[in-house]
Amino acid sequence: MEILFDEQLIAARRKRALAAGDEKAAFLLEIAARELADRLAVVERQFETAVELHGGTGITAREALATGKVDIMRRVETDPAFARTGEPVETATLEDVPLEPASVNLVLSPLALHLVNDTPGALVRIRRALKPDGLFLAAIPGAGTLAELRDVLLSAEAELIGGASPRVIPFADVRDVGALLQRAGFALPVIDAETYTVRYDSLFPLMRDLRAMGMTNPLTGRSRIPVTRQFFVRAAEIYAERYSDPDGRIRATFSIIYVSGWAPHESQQQPLKPGSAKMRLADALRVGTGTADKPGKSG
Repeated sequence: MEILFDEQLIAARRKRALAAGDEKAAFLLEIAARELADRLAVVERQFETAVELHGGTGITAREALATGKVDIMRRVETDPAFARTGEPVETATLEDVPLEPASVNLVLSPLALHLVNDTPGALVRIRRALKPDGLFLAAIPGAGTLAELRDVLLSAEAELIGGASPRVIPFADVRDVGALLQRAGFALPVIDAETYTVRYDSLFPLMRDLRAMGMTNPLTGRSRIPVTRQFFVRAAEIYAERYSDPDGRIRATFSIIYVSGWAPHESQQQPLKPGSAKMRLADALRVGTGTADKPGKSG
């Protein structure tokens, strides 16, 4: 398995972002939490035990509880600091899913799976933790996220330093996520994506938001060479040249892939086995085998 992400660095930055307490920078997490809660609200069943995996502020857990669909909510985080006063939080790394097999009815993963080195393994562990007919809901940043930032940072580095290193993490596309869900053994998977465009006065407030989200570069292959202010000034100039609106503000794209999948259960609708159809397609469509039907005459 290729180690793309520095998990210790990610954990430290998430904790630092939590301590900074910039509530405005949590807008993406709030969007994802509301969307996951909306999708949960329309499911016609009750979930006895749910788990929020690495939800940061815990807003996803709170929004899910507010739907009335969940009886008991557990939270798993990288550090006890993520707990509210008097709230129990189980601790585990982003790579770990510390849940017993078939122990919960619902797992919520808001904006965390894109930072896991072994995503296929994490999905398998989540599916195993679900009781039969248990539900998995996730929000995963997808392809297109921060595409503008990736472009301008690479351009600025190539221009000033003569080379380029990865400064924005790779994001999966919808098809990749769907394939991983099926590979992990989820039934009835549903995957779709929403794109959100956020506007900023310049590159610098965007970078401040990313730091406040704990989303700055965690790649193990990142350059260790310190960059100068000149680098970011030039990147800001390129950003304004390529991705600004007529009013001078720049655009930043965030694409979120929303995922749902069920732990298999015999009560779920199953696809027909090949050869089990009771009628030929041609018969169902009333298609002739050699002659076309002629219009009838009225008497």
